[in-house]
Amino acid sequence: MAATIVATAIAAYWRSLSVPFLLDDQSSIPDNPTIRHLGQLWSTLSPPRGEGLTVEGRPLLNFSFAVNHAISGAQVWSYHWLNLLIHIFAGLTLFGIVRRTLRSRPVAFAVALLWTLHPLQTESVTYIAQRAESLMGLLYLLTLYCFIRFARCRRPPDLDRGPATQALSRESDPGSGIWAVLSVSCCFLGMATKEVMVSAPLLVFLYDRSFIAGSIRAAWEKRRGYYLALASTWILLIFLVIGSGNRGGTSGIGSGVSVWSYWPTQFPALLRYLKLSVWPHPLVFDYGVEGIPSGWIVLGEAMVVLALAGFTLAALWRKQPIGFLGAWFFATLAPTSLVPGNRQTLAEHRMYLGLAAPVVLVVCGIHGFSGRRRSDPTHCSSACLLTVAAIAAGFGALTIRRNGDYRSELTLYKDTAEKRPANAFAQCNYGTVLLANGRFGDAIKHFGKALLLKTDYPIAHDNLGNALQQQGRLTEAVDHYETAIRLDPRFTAAHDNLGGVLLRLNRNDEAAREFREVLRLRPADAEAHNGLGILGAAAGRLDEAIGQFQKALQSDPKYTAARYNLANALLNSRRLAEAIAQYEDVLRAEPDNAGAHDNLGNALFRQGHFPEAAAQYQAVLRLVPDHAVAHYNLGNTLLKLGRVSEAIGQYREALRIQPGFSAARQRLLQLEAQ
Repeated sequence: MAATIVATAIAAYWRSLSVPFLLDDQSSIPDNPTIRHLGQLWSTLSPPRGEGLTVEGRPLLNFSFAVNHAISGAQVWSYHWLNLLIHIFAGLTLFGIVRRTLRSRPVAFAVALLWTLHPLQTESVTYIAQRAESLMGLLYLLTLYCFIRFARCRRPPDLDRGPATQALSRESDPGSGIWAVLSVSCCFLGMATKEVMVSAPLLVFLYDRSFIAGSIRAAWEKRRGYYLALASTWILLIFLVIGSGNRGGTSGIGSGVSVWSYWPTQFPALLRYLKLSVWPHPLVFDYGVEGIPSGWIVLGEAMVVLALAGFTLAALWRKQPIGFLGAWFFATLAPTSLVPGNRQTLAEHRMYLGLAAPVVLVVCGIHGFSGRRRSDPTHCSSACLLTVAAIAAGFGALTIRRNGDYRSELTLYKDTAEKRPANAFAQCNYGTVLLANGRFGDAIKHFGKALLLKTDYPIAHDNLGNALQQQGRLTEAVDHYETAIRLDPRFTAAHDNLGGVLLRLNRNDEAAREFREVLRLRPADAEAHNGLGILGAAAGRLDEAIGQFQKALQSDPKYTAARYNLANALLNSRRLAEAIAQYEDVLRAEPDNAGAHDNLGNALFRQGHFPEAAAQYQAVLRLVPDHAVAHYNLGNTLLKLGRVSEAIGQYREALRIQPGFSAARQRLLQLEAQ
């Protein structure tokens, strides 16, 4: 059964292993400087703060990304494999919990299989940044599983086993103390992964009362020390929540969303989660913000949700197992349903843990209906198994299909924008992908849609500025960058982009002011250092420029533009050997960089390495045949090598391309006169 869960999960998610970094992945992984050095433990456990990143206030999540970065760098395969392994282990842990609770392997297998293959889980598994949800979910489940092993010091007999095995199961479990330590440890780690873990101690206590101790008093009296240790993990969570504040203004106090406007949205959200649990269509990557103009609009949904909550409380009071399922559903969703946020009023990944409750309910319903006449409650009839197999096959097919939507940013955001046309975030993200694919006109259209839906949207203004800049509409771009900064003065990307376009407009003093503001907000910003370096080089302050370019590369060693600028500054400072090394690094990253080939040729020429210089100029001409300066430089090099006739041909070619090239004409006249 475990092997089946593993095999089917791998089959369902095989297409996801090459999905690129998406949305929050970029800021939490490739652009996250704290994950680049696994050996610097304190850095990996100190994710960036105040930027609204997924990793903010979640040190274990950040550390897990550092492990992947050490394995595969910016290649996605190791990140996806770890996400899938986390999900598989979570499914197996759920299998263990249900088996030890209901004492039926077939029922537990059916629950774990359907939960693992359910397409609603794709966002938590395929979207790398949502490892926050799946890793927390695994630790949540392990906290409960290890508690069950600890609390049942005498192994409960499995009714689906033979008499001999049942006799062995009554022996004492000598490792009960170890299980208690493991349970508390998993809870502690979960608190360091995501805030939803806050409900774990309460649900463990409720499980004890419902299935083991029989009452709150008995549970407390038997395991007081364990529960005090479990509750102590809240100290870490409190510390992390205080440290992260409002997560860069995206949630809680300071997010711009009041509880009175947020809470009404959660009634339809909870019902949508239940609907998607049973009928997972349509699935949406980004739901955006669904405002409720009046509480009366959701009165019907509110009454249904409150009725379900009341039923849950009544069932718990009567010690009915279904009450625990209701408590599980509400408790795992409570943190995201009660704490307001300004990014999404509902999200599919929030159902990662909550999905277990409706799945258990459905499987038990199928099991009870198909085997109601049998005296053995652990037996699964053929009809039950066939029904579960059919549902699992359907879920697996839908998961495979859904993973196909993740194959590229273009397909995913196109799907999202079509399903949620009134979602400003979806329109903006789709526009961003179109911009990256060079479809500037389409990108501008979608950024415009986003701003019609949400006028105070700084990211949309910034991206629209980028698109306008690509079309050469620099003055319009400046207006949108300035609007983005006015809406969010700490928006470093907008400051960077504004500085860049001001640089192109030769408004150097204003550009320098923007770059310095970026460095005040984010001292390690590579683009700002690069911008100041360009300004320093333009003013002839080469030492200052070199220092700025070097700082940019310290922040981002793969920033090829900064490396190229550094090489040029070193060349102009006559530090030829250093310049040559930098140009070679640039060409390793960008073999078709004609400017780097040309300037490397110039550096080699100055060093007297004429054959090597000639090879670089020839490389330029293969890339840009009508490069007049490269023809001229190659002519000079051939002349040094004594190949006069070939040099004359290069000078003539330079003049054909650029008739006013006076230096080439002068050299040609000198040679022809000889």
